[in-house]
Amino acid sequence: MDIATFLGLFSGIIVIVISILIEGGLSSFWSISSLFIVLGGTLAATMVNYPMSQFVGSIKIMQIAFKDQVIEPAETINTIVAFAEKARREGLLALEAEAEALDEPFLKKGIQLIVDGTDPELVRSILETELNFVEERHRQGAQIFESMGASAPAFGMMGTLIGLILMLTNLEDPSKIGPGMAVALITTFYGSVLANLFFIPIAGKLKIRSGKEILNKELMLEGILSIQAGENPRIVAEKMKSFLNPIERNKLERKNDGDV
Repeated sequence: MDIATFLGLFSGIIVIVISILIEGGLSSFWSISSLFIVLGGTLAATMVNYPMSQFVGSIKIMQIAFKDQVIEPAETINTIVAFAEKARREGLLALEAEAEALDEPFLKKGIQLIVDGTDPELVRSILETELNFVEERHRQGAQIFESMGASAPAFGMMGTLIGLILMLTNLEDPSKIGPGMAVALITTFYGSVLANLFFIPIAGKLKIRSGKEILNKELMLEGILSIQAGENPRIVAEKMKSFLNPIERNKLERKNDGDV
């Protein structure tokens, strides 16, 4: 579970609620019709914009933002180095059983390819193609929530216009103008909150998660090719450490030094 996502959403809601309570009551900010226009309209526009399979899949994609299941680069490097050491001692065929036990499909496929004696250039081509498709799927997932973030304020404004039109039909009763204006503006409020507290931040979190996963897979790709080339495990480790920023690199080195 990603604490930051839950904490961010919870904190945002609390800040808004407290701000409202300081000046008035929550009942003035509740309107089922306004929520129906904004949320229903945003979902409808998203279905028009994307195929149904992608729209339904966005629910599953959203769960990624609430889960912390990304493998850390340090863990990937240690796994690859262990494979390199075993391959150097016992040969590539010794990795076949290790590959079957892997939970990471990308790494599993790469190890199986080199165990089968696939040409290095073909291995790189196959894995890079898969990497590109993974990156594209992630991009599309984040794009759906960015689209929702753009649609929600627009439907909020649409709801406001509907409310204003209905209010103007009752101009003969001045006592209804103030409450009518308040209800009209609630839809804009809902659209802004949904876009800026939920849809756009979720899209941003998905992009960050995608970046981490792509980095991990790039590490795996370089490690797999290094193992196939028969490089020294120490060289393999140093090559993959070059993908890390200095902080992560130092943390990995301290951890490995502590394990020795």
